[in-house]
Amino acid sequence: MRAERFHQWSAYPVLLAFGALDAAGYSLIAPLLPVISSQTGSSAAVIGALVGAFPMGIVVGFPLAGRAVIRGSIRTTLLVSLGLLAAGSLAFVFTSSLPVYFAGRFVMGVGSAGLWIAVTFSTLERWPGQEYLCMSRIFAAYSVGGLVGPALGATGGIRTPFVLYLALTVAAVPAAFLLRTPNERRSFSPDRTTLRLSGFWAASAGVLFAYLALGLSEGVLPLHFATGFDQGQLGLLYVVLGLIVAGAASLAARYAPVAMVVASTVFVTLGLGLAGATAAPIIWMVAMAVVGIGVGFATTGSTGILLEGVPTERIVTAMVVWSEIGIVGYLVGPLAGGLVTQSLGFGMLVIVPLVAAIGTLGVLAVARSH
Repeated sequence: MRAERFHQWSAYPVLLAFGALDAAGYSLIAPLLPVISSQTGSSAAVIGALVGAFPMGIVVGFPLAGRAVIRGSIRTTLLVSLGLLAAGSLAFVFTSSLPVYFAGRFVMGVGSAGLWIAVTFSTLERWPGQEYLCMSRIFAAYSVGGLVGPALGATGGIRTPFVLYLALTVAAVPAAFLLRTPNERRSFSPDRTTLRLSGFWAASAGVLFAYLALGLSEGVLPLHFATGFDQGQLGLLYVVLGLIVAGAASLAARYAPVAMVVASTVFVTLGLGLAGATAAPIIWMVAMAVVGIGVGFATTGSTGILLEGVPTERIVTAMVVWSEIGIVGYLVGPLAGGLVTQSLGFGMLVIVPLVAAIGTLGVLAVARSH
C-alpha cells in the first residue's frame, strides 16, 4: 500500500514538470518576436500569424492525442510529443527562414497538444475526487513554464533560446519512463452528448477568453513593448507575468469557478487596454500584472466549470473539444490583435478583449439560465 501511494504521488512532480515544459514552448517565442520582425521585415499581422501557427498545430494534435489516450497509450503519447517539440525547435536552430519558422512552430504545436492531453488525463486518472485541486496545480505548473519560456527567450538572438529549449526537451525523455501505470485504471470513453451540456459551453467560453488574452499578451504586445524594453528586459517582463499567472491560478481554486471567470473579464480587459494605450514601461508592468491575475483566474475557473458540469468518466470528448476551443482563442488573439493594431494602433487593442469579455459573460448568463 505504501509503495503504491509513493508511486502515485511521485508521478505528481513528473506531470508538473511536463506541464512546465509544455508552457515554456508557448511563451518562448514572445521575447523573440521583435528580433524576428526586424530580421525578416515582417509586419505585426505576419508576426501574429507566426504566433498563430503554434495553436494551429495544437488544434490538429488534440484529436490525435485524445484517441491515443483512449487506447491507454499515455507514455507513448508523451514520447511522441517530446519528439515533435524537439523537431520543431530545430527549425529555429538551423535556419533563418520565415516559412521554416512557421512550419517549426506548427510542428511544436502538435507536440504541445499531445503533452497537454497526456498530462491532463494522467492527472484525472490518478487522483479521482481531487480533479479540481490537482488540475489547478497543473495550471500553476504551466504558469511556472511561462516563467521558463521568456527566461530562455531573453538569452539573446533566435537560435540560442531554441537550443536551450531543445536541451530541456531531450532531458525530459527519461521522465516519461518514471510514470508507472496505476494499479486501478480509470476508464475514459468518448461521449458527444456531453457537448450539449450547459456546463461544457460555460467552461468553453471561459477557456476561450483565457487563451485569447494570453495570445494577445504574448503575440501582439511584445512589438509594442519593444519600444521601451530590450530583449532581456522583455523576457523578464514575461517571466514576472508567468509568476503572477501561477499565483492567481492557485488562488482561484479556493473560490467558485464561475465567479473567477467573471472576475477575469474585468482584469484582462482593463490590463490589456492599459498596456496598449500607454507608452510608459512602468505602466506596462502594472498592466501586465493585472492581465496575469485575469488569465490565472480564467484558466482555473474554466477548468472548474468543466469538471463540475461533465462527469469525469465521460469527459474525454468534452475535454478535447474544450482544449481545442481554448487554443482557438490563442490563435485568434494574435491574429485579431495584429490586424487591429496594424490598422488602428495599439491604443485600440482593447477592442479585442472587450468584445471577447462581452461574449464570455453572455454565454455564462445563458448557461446559468439553463
